[in-house]
Amino acid sequence: MPRPKSDSKFRVFMQENLLTMLTVIGVFAGGLVGFIIKNSTGDWTKREIMYISFPGEIFLRMLKCLIVPLLVSSITSAIGGLDLSMSSKIATRAIAYYFITTISAVVLGICLVTSIRPGQGAKIVEKRMESVDKASKVLTPDTLMDLIRNMFTDNIIQSTMFQYRTEIYENTSLPQPLPMEEWDFKPAQREGSNVLGLVMFSVILGTTIGRMREKGQLLQDFFTTLSEAMMTITSWVIWISPLGVGFLIAAKIIEMDSIAATIQSLGWYFITVMLGLFLHGFGTIAVIFFLGTRRLPYRFIAKLSQVLATAFGTGSSSATMPLTIKCLDGMGIDPRVTRFVIPVGATINMDGTALYEAVAALFIAQYREMSYSFGTIVAVSITATAASIGAAGIPQAGLVTMVMVLDTVGLEPKDVSLIIAVDWLLDRFRTTINVMCDALGTILVNHLSKKDLQKVDRLTDEPHELMELGANGHDKEQN
Repeated sequence: MPRPKSDSKFRVFMQENLLTMLTVIGVFAGGLVGFIIKNSTGDWTKREIMYISFPGEIFLRMLKCLIVPLLVSSITSAIGGLDLSMSSKIATRAIAYYFITTISAVVLGICLVTSIRPGQGAKIVEKRMESVDKASKVLTPDTLMDLIRNMFTDNIIQSTMFQYRTEIYENTSLPQPLPMEEWDFKPAQREGSNVLGLVMFSVILGTTIGRMREKGQLLQDFFTTLSEAMMTITSWVIWISPLGVGFLIAAKIIEMDSIAATIQSLGWYFITVMLGLFLHGFGTIAVIFFLGTRRLPYRFIAKLSQVLATAFGTGSSSATMPLTIKCLDGMGIDPRVTRFVIPVGATINMDGTALYEAVAALFIAQYREMSYSFGTIVAVSITATAASIGAAGIPQAGLVTMVMVLDTVGLEPKDVSLIIAVDWLLDRFRTTINVMCDALGTILVNHLSKKDLQKVDRLTDEPHELMELGANGHDKEQN
């Protein structure tokens, strides 16, 4: 006896959305468990919290392990599979999108913080924290120059593990202290992959392979196969995401001192940032997406729900990158576009971070009752944009770049401690917006580049072999 069509449709729906639903359930279950444990038991030690977060830590480590091989192979194979003119067109469209959305985010944040003025009347318990003290010992020129130095790495192997950083230190043997601008400095290596350097190297290598044509085909096949292998491993890892995300969120909530007291003291600041992120994610980006594609983005956002839930749980756009690429492959986006735009976007496109840092700087200025001019606001806009590009795609990486923005306003770097109490929570929301902006930008660039890509395929008479990777017929983007 044939089964009803409704039963078949339900089975197909469950097969397509099971992982997404499990991940969303993991986010809410982790939050609920964290609240229950925190309110029903006493204080937990750091070791006990570490035990709770252990499954999530393993999940995060597995994702981070995929970043470097996936990033290098994806960008190299994507650029190498296109001619130079096609690569430049896709890059130009992607960078134009990133620039427009980042500037829009900063302007929106500044408009909200100057109209709502959350810093007036705020009552914040100031705490000095070791991480803030370490972040305070940086200068804006050093941060900007280190950003450029990291783009042009001198050791590609070292870049997989470390970033260049200029460290300044005070000469304590002098009779009186010197200003920070006159402190001694030395080159140092900070732990963490130099993603900017890897992206730059991969773009140059991919361009070179593309120009070599037949001679470079062996290298092109290697990086294409490596990219496929990394995506296969990603498809295995993502089934752990509901469990990992749940434990990460539960541990973070247990670790907080008092959620209610924290949000009460920084309530208007929290609301201003959240309002800005919401309006940018579902307003500004939606308008830009509609103007480029003549379609609303909300159907695509719904398909990205599993990726966005993972981004919220991990707080890392870089760690979420393998899942984002996998999801876009399943939506039928051309892998040559996906494998170039997503890794670059996860590195330089931080809309949520740019908005957050602009709001935070002016909030602290308002709290300190410091007057600021239109020129200061413009300076904050430019610095917040530059700082968001330099921020690593890892949890709370904006702490150091936040110091750079405060320096622009003329505030003390230690004032970062005023907002750090809610930084971990806002960090997850802004990471979610960052990832969503990258994904929608990829769909937009793919739409604008579709005719050019089809022309390339006709000329070579070889549709790209990655087109069907992870994609089902019913998932493909509709014309």
